[in-house]
Amino acid sequence: MHITKSASELQLHGRFDAHEIQLFRSRLEEAILSSPNVRVDLQDVEFVDSTALAELVRGMKHCREAGGDLVLVSPSDPVRIILELTKLDAAFIID
Repeated sequence: MHITKSASELQLHGRFDAHEIQLFRSRLEEAILSSPNVRVDLQDVEFVDSTALAELVRGMKHCREAGGDLVLVSPSDPVRIILELTKLDAAFIID
C-alpha cells in the first residue's frame, strides 16, 4: 500500500491489510494533529481485510474524540462491497 498525505486527507493505493496498519496509523495521527476532520480516499484500494476495517473504525473513533470525523472518500468497488457486507457503510460518512 502507498499512502499520500496532504493536510487532513490520506490517499491509499493498493492493498490495505494487516501489513499496512502501522503506516496508516502513524499517517492518520499526523493528519488528526492538523485537523480532527480527516478524509481517507479509497478509490485506488483493491483489497481490505478485517484488520484494516478495524483500523478505520479506530480512526473514526479517534477523530470523533478529537471533535471531528473520519470520512471515506470514493471507495473502490471491492472496498464498497466489503463495507456493505459488514454493515460498516452505515457507520461511516461516505463521500
